[in-house]
Amino acid sequence: MGAVPTTVTPEQIREAQLALGRRLAQWRKAAGMTQAALARRTAYSRSAVANVEIGRHDIRRGFWERADRELGAGGTLVDAFDALHELVTTRRAERTRTAKQDRLQRHQTAAPPHPQHRLTAEPTVCGCTITIARWSGRETLALREALRLSVRAFAERLRVATSIVAEWEDRRQPAPPSLAMQAVLDDALKLAGQDARTRFARILQMPPMSSNDHAGAPAVGRYAMVTPLHRGDGSQAVRPSPATTRRTGERLRADRNG
Repeated sequence: MGAVPTTVTPEQIREAQLALGRRLAQWRKAAGMTQAALARRTAYSRSAVANVEIGRHDIRRGFWERADRELGAGGTLVDAFDALHELVTTRRAERTRTAKQDRLQRHQTAAPPHPQHRLTAEPTVCGCTITIARWSGRETLALREALRLSVRAFAERLRVATSIVAEWEDRRQPAPPSLAMQAVLDDALKLAGQDARTRFARILQMPPMSSNDHAGAPAVGRYAMVTPLHRGDGSQAVRPSPATTRRTGERLRADRNG
């Protein structure tokens, strides 16, 4: 992109200044007035008037209005000044526009035509298309944690007993879901939101973990067969023997009847 050629040159402005100064001197002499006298009438110094007449002083419009009036120039001096001022304004605008275009051209030359952005990002893990071939305790626990549900809430969503979910997640004696429940878990994964499926995929990439909030079976009719599991404390799930369960039930019934 080349610079736009200017239409007003410094030489033109200089010639206009000299012509305006000569015109002032002509009107002053025609009025029979000295430079000092014109200076007093326009409230400027004699040296200022002298410099204006030889084109060495850029003076304001107010001087030309007073000089035009005092010399009886009939507005010709003011018109000549306005023409000079228009040339100067045009020249300044052209220089500003040319400078902006030069800066833009330098910037485009320095910048690469197709900047390369090197971005390093972690591979995105998404569970959008993940499919579980066979559900085990590890996958059911991962789905429950991805859904942010407790054992009881997860069981209610699947419409199964809480003890069944606890048995799936029992790391000592896991009980894999039946074929019917495999289909139910498939549906639960499909209905999970995008965030939940992403968490599910990430959890499966982590080392196997055991449940930390087994609630046990509801205390209605029978008692939980799985005790709570805790992560990282080294404890293991202990399944009470039938005799222990029977004695516990007898004591509770005796307490209620007593």
